[in-house]
Amino acid sequence: MSAEIKNLLPKHVWGYFYDLTQIPRPTGHMEAVTRYVVEFGKSLGLETLQDEVGNVLIRKPATSGREGHKTVTLQAHLDMVPQKNASVKHNFITDPIDAYIDGDWVKAHETTLGADNGIGASFAMAALADNSLQHGPLEALFTIDEEEGMDGAVGLKSGFLKGNILLNCDSEEEGELFVGCAGGADLNISFQFKEDQYIPEGDTAVKLSLTGLKGGHSGVDIHLGRANANKLMFRFLKEAVCDYGARLSSIEGGSLRNAIPREAFATITIPGDNVESLWELIADYQDTFRTEYKGIEDNISFVAEMTDMPSTLIPEEIQDDLINAIEGCQNGVISMLHDFPGTVESSSNLAIVHTANELIEIKILVRSSSESRKYAVCSSLESIFALAGAKVEYGGAYNGWQPNIDSPVLNLMEKVYQDLYGKKPSVKVMHAGLECGIIQGAYPEMDMISIGPDLQHPHSPDERVSISSVQRVWEFIKATLERI
Repeated sequence: MSAEIKNLLPKHVWGYFYDLTQIPRPTGHMEAVTRYVVEFGKSLGLETLQDEVGNVLIRKPATSGREGHKTVTLQAHLDMVPQKNASVKHNFITDPIDAYIDGDWVKAHETTLGADNGIGASFAMAALADNSLQHGPLEALFTIDEEEGMDGAVGLKSGFLKGNILLNCDSEEEGELFVGCAGGADLNISFQFKEDQYIPEGDTAVKLSLTGLKGGHSGVDIHLGRANANKLMFRFLKEAVCDYGARLSSIEGGSLRNAIPREAFATITIPGDNVESLWELIADYQDTFRTEYKGIEDNISFVAEMTDMPSTLIPEEIQDDLINAIEGCQNGVISMLHDFPGTVESSSNLAIVHTANELIEIKILVRSSSESRKYAVCSSLESIFALAGAKVEYGGAYNGWQPNIDSPVLNLMEKVYQDLYGKKPSVKVMHAGLECGIIQGAYPEMDMISIGPDLQHPHSPDERVSISSVQRVWEFIKATLERI
């Protein structure tokens, strides 16, 4: 059924998007998709380059008579976030995305779709392939590994691009022109311990499963108040340990640093006499979670089942320190921007909690439009986990993109959108991280705007992109290129 996507309008855009859905391209597995883009550029007879880190750049000469116009760089990233529902068997390294049409939306069957940022890459490819388009000198930059570490943008060197203007195609709301974004930093936290092999006689082993949460993009969706599976699981564990004699053996929550965790699983032991009370407690917590998140989360499921007795437990002092630290860890929206009402300034996402081989690993992504606020939040989180005896390391820090509301291309694009659709677009700052801030470091004089179609629930299996919106944004891109 996914091949029907190729018949959608505009055909060039959707045809290239279909091709991308057929190429497995999770972050860190870029060889096949970069090869595809290189072959695409060469097939058009265009100058095609690849830099040391793997980014692909394709240049298209100006339409006759427009050689003196400013050079525009269209930019998108090639990797996608691999998220799926537990019920589906899908290998993101080997399997294509099974996309389908549902009314005005393109979706995928129980996995992420990859419209973030495959649709942006498809816009850039369509512009390169469309010889009816009137434009000045044009180039398209396809970056790698944006979703984890922004490695492509970080590795981009000055002098590789020729553009005066950068149109980033990685935002997710039509009719909005983004002129700034948050920066980010990773906190990598670890507890090392020696496993406790003593399990009290009469204890029973139980597996806890918290599923059905919406998850989503930890930047775009963080203001929606969605539940964090790790926070909910540890909230329960605190009471189970304190009042019911539970002991923690293992925990597995979340899978990606930039996705709100949708699921968490834990194995505990508990005195046999308390098992019936535990079932009641779990049912009570499920009811509480559903009540607290009514209208936000529709399918929260918190269940338990008997399981095989684990061979070891996490030592009580480590267990208690872990539970207290995660209970005290800030998560979600922390501050809002004054100059752009309704926009998040700072947030944190308690993304991953994982135990294995006498090691507990925790990963938190902090975002902020303010560098000073970003490091203040990081410092606060570091203090909580340091007090608990954990090792805290920083990694993956990147700068935000500072707004330029006096941008000439912003003024032009506002007029173009007004002419096309009879209304003025909104000018906004995005809380999610875009590559513009990093690219700005290497190309400080480049004028930058980020645009995109209506794309909902990225970084989750509910991801979907609007067909009609893609059509309108494509017309907007063409009209903009013709007037620059």
